[in-house]
Amino acid sequence: MPTTQPNESVAHPDTSKDTPPAASPAAARRAAPGAAKASTKRVAASSKKPMPLPAAKPAASKLLKPKKIKLVRDSFTIPKLEYLMLDALKLRAVSLEKSVKKSELIRAGIKALAAMPDSQFLAAVKAVTPIKTSHPAKH
Repeated sequence: MPTTQPNESVAHPDTSKDTPPAASPAAARRAAPGAAKASTKRVAASSKKPMPLPAAKPAASKLLKPKKIKLVRDSFTIPKLEYLMLDALKLRAVSLEKSVKKSELIRAGIKALAAMPDSQFLAAVKAVTPIKTSHPAKH
């Protein structure tokens, strides 16, 4: 291989438009003769790209992952006796070896009402006395 003077610039015939001259192994050898092997390895290692994942895997994982349910916060007024019934139902669930929260009991009640036939649903709604929907008085 012919040696070049430091002030001379040599055009390399293998240089293409796709790769910049500094990225080619020949350019790396010209720039630093002692570091030619190391720079060649770096170029070879950086040119390796990881294979893209198949399109089927993300779709399969989306099917297994349940959609996040949007939650709604709300407040309501409930008579004290019915509120105490929630505590009694919680204790009943604990005696059956199932710990539940008040919100879970309310949600279970909604599901039970939704599953009822119209006649039973109407009877359950009529059994609840309407209350004034204002904030309770402070004691």
